[in-house]
Amino acid sequence: MSAELPDYYFRVRENGAFVYRVDTENRQRRIEMDQIAVVNIKNGDVKPHGGRELSGQDMLAIDNWMTDRVALLAQRDIDDIHRAVDYLNLTTHWTQSRATPDQLENVTDALLMAMHDLRTVLVRKKADRILKKDD
Repeated sequence: MSAELPDYYFRVRENGAFVYRVDTENRQRRIEMDQIAVVNIKNGDVKPHGGRELSGQDMLAIDNWMTDRVALLAQRDIDDIHRAVDYLNLTTHWTQSRATPDQLENVTDALLMAMHDLRTVLVRKKADRILKKDD
């Protein structure tokens, strides 16, 4: 562990984080984490914990974390989609080269429905973009 600890720790949860102020300046020289807020990145809410008021420094750290977190989640989303394209290609190869008739019977309908749904949405979104560009 690094000798230099951050001033804040963000315990990530599904829609945001619990925010802790990190304190090592105590008699026992232990790391103490004092919860100061709960953050929801979906709606931007920052709720102080335990009736406390957040300082400007607290809010700056929270705002910076929220900005970084939203960017990281967006990057992960697009990475997941690129992985999905790879999985589709691997699935095509598996279907063509190794799948047994029973395996194909097991997955064909679900794959066809999912691919039809995806194609429908992609075509509609592409048409919307083309129409917007022409405006």
